[in-house]
Amino acid sequence: METITTTLLIIGGGPGGYVAGIRAGQLEIPTIVVEGAQPGGTCLNIGCIPSKALIHAAEEFNKANTYAAQESALGITVENPRIDLARTVAWKDGIVKRLTGGVGSLLKKHGVRLVNGWARIIDGKTVEVQPQDGDGAPLRIRCEHLLLASGSEPVELPFMPFGGDVVSSTEALSPESIPRRLVVVGGGYIGLELGTAYRKLGSQVTVVEAAERILPSYDADLVKPVAASLARLGVELRLGTTVLGFEQGLVRVRDASNVEAQLEADRVLVAVGRKPRTTGWGLESLMLDMEGRAVKVDGQCRTSMRNVWAIGDLAGEPMLAHRAMAQGEMVAEIIAGKFREFVPAAIPAVCYTDPEIVVAGMSPLDCDREGVEFVSAVFPFSANGRAMTIEGTDGFVRVVARKDNHLILGWQAVGAGVSELAAAFSQSLEMGALLEDVGRTIHAHPTLGEAVQEAALRALGHALHI
Repeated sequence: METITTTLLIIGGGPGGYVAGIRAGQLEIPTIVVEGAQPGGTCLNIGCIPSKALIHAAEEFNKANTYAAQESALGITVENPRIDLARTVAWKDGIVKRLTGGVGSLLKKHGVRLVNGWARIIDGKTVEVQPQDGDGAPLRIRCEHLLLASGSEPVELPFMPFGGDVVSSTEALSPESIPRRLVVVGGGYIGLELGTAYRKLGSQVTVVEAAERILPSYDADLVKPVAASLARLGVELRLGTTVLGFEQGLVRVRDASNVEAQLEADRVLVAVGRKPRTTGWGLESLMLDMEGRAVKVDGQCRTSMRNVWAIGDLAGEPMLAHRAMAQGEMVAEIIAGKFREFVPAAIPAVCYTDPEIVVAGMSPLDCDREGVEFVSAVFPFSANGRAMTIEGTDGFVRVVARKDNHLILGWQAVGAGVSELAAAFSQSLEMGALLEDVGRTIHAHPTLGEAVQEAALRALGHALHI
């Protein structure tokens, strides 16, 4: 067996792992990244990127169908819209291929070796890699620093395992056909993003959620426009309802009143969450301290074993690609001798429903729970010129700030295209902006961003356009 050595060995080439590799290469740290599939991990290959591509295609097809079915205020007429699903999937796969290829090129550019294969930990400084295709001798790699970035995987229901007509988000993103009837188990962001896309592609969609409302981790005001949109689209919601099983095209469910029912389904999408990928690659041999299913880390992403680090989904919530990227960059810099800690003011989160939701920092409910005296204000998109011109007047921007000194604590928004406001939200929080700072910043007109300025002005008591 061939044995090679390196300073930094990264297990996992997803957002956290590949960013750590690129930054380590820039800092001239000898680095090897081991990835069993394609670089880019879940996010680029079977998650963030392909899901947004499918959501976009579904929205365009839905617009065409809407223009065909009724007279458009924009004066657009469409006849007999059709979708070639194979071409749609090929287009989506093309985007993924370009991005994953780009990651490989960036690693190579910075002198990082990418090893395609499946890693198994021998000890804290030794990993054995089986070639990706299963042929050939394994490779043994010894390292000074071991960075664990294995990501996460969909949670499987024990009584309804994946296979056949029961699919995870992975299979849902590469459909060979659109089912006539789709049941989505889970009303969180993954279930609603994909359920909405399938509805726009022509499926009859039913969402089953155990909580009393969809998107239970978001506050109710943000969810209202999404629920209204789902109703307009004809998506059926079964709230306060648990799934009991699936057989012969029927999903058995039980509601809060203990009444059982059966839902017809040609396909079932199980989207009840994700869990850190901790099994099947020898992690247990390190006997690291754990926090539930996740590896326990400190403020520098150090584990309980010296020179063993963990980032991204493996290190627990929030399971977001941009968190993993920031952690990966930080670890590379610490190994290079720089002082860094992972103490972001806020980590934004985006839900790509229809309309979109973005949150960063504290909400009014968070302030109430922590006993913080605050001021809050909402500016509706119905008063925003740009929102009117893109037919996206549902929703609002909300700001939350300390009452005594006007330090901004959080932002929330729901509406068409609000994901693009996430950067402004995070930047203001990271820089310790006050309401006055945002209110006095000139925002381009006409843009959705004007609602950010107007929300700050309204919290100060003098919004200009409402």
